[in-house]
Amino acid sequence: MKVAYLGPHGTFSEEAAHNYYKDKSIEWHMCSSVPEVLEAVGEGLVDEGIAPIENAIEGTITMTVDSLLVNDLYIKGEAILPVSLHLLAAHEASMKEIKEVWSIPPALAQCRAFFRGKKLTMRHFDSTAGAAAAIKEAGRGDVAAVASSYAGKLFELSTVQANIEDSSENQTRFIVVSKDKTPSLGAKKTMLQVTPGDEYTGVLASILTVFSTLGINLTWIESRPTKKKLGTYQFFLEAEASVADPVLEKVRAVIETFGHHVNILGSYTTTKL
Repeated sequence: MKVAYLGPHGTFSEEAAHNYYKDKSIEWHMCSSVPEVLEAVGEGLVDEGIAPIENAIEGTITMTVDSLLVNDLYIKGEAILPVSLHLLAAHEASMKEIKEVWSIPPALAQCRAFFRGKKLTMRHFDSTAGAAAAIKEAGRGDVAAVASSYAGKLFELSTVQANIEDSSENQTRFIVVSKDKTPSLGAKKTMLQVTPGDEYTGVLASILTVFSTLGINLTWIESRPTKKKLGTYQFFLEAEASVADPVLEKVRAVIETFGHHVNILGSYTTTKL
């Protein structure tokens, strides 16, 4: 099986991919961006792709949602990866020796409390893994990277301080996608795209009321522009039900009677990594 994921080596995406497929023989296809991951699946270069769609702190990764539609893909599964950030250096060092910190801006933002009051220069990189690799190459004793323990082991870095993230509950949710639109066995969740047939006051509320009335819980709601007219939106909903559930089919039928279009984007199970 060929699987695409977001590189470079040492990213959280690589860690999630290797853990999710740990019991399978995989030919890896590393990509330089999330859209490229999903394009690789859409163009048939790989069988499946795994990409981040939501972070507990930063929220929805909209480029993943948009690319999912462009490439007409189906969600086969989701994986939840705990995110811990560490301060890593090329050599053993104390906090007093560190003058510069390198990482991607969102990672630095997730460690504000730790860095508050410390007189440090922050240097931005494209990824936590890229920062960790640069620290290894520089070999300096006065710089450190904010990255994962996975990246630290990969690049043989020393830990200056572990678990420096503001929230110990930080997690990233990944989706596993394919061109095959067969629902996963034992699916517990289904993602739907609802495109309103007409814009009117309370259109989203009317859609949500159908789920509530029929007793189906929603675990994720996201709006994205239709890209056809300013101020018009489509909605992405994750329901706690299998696509085979008769109640969910009833929800779909009722929503469509309002003139809205409903597209099933996947029915899947959750894997905690």
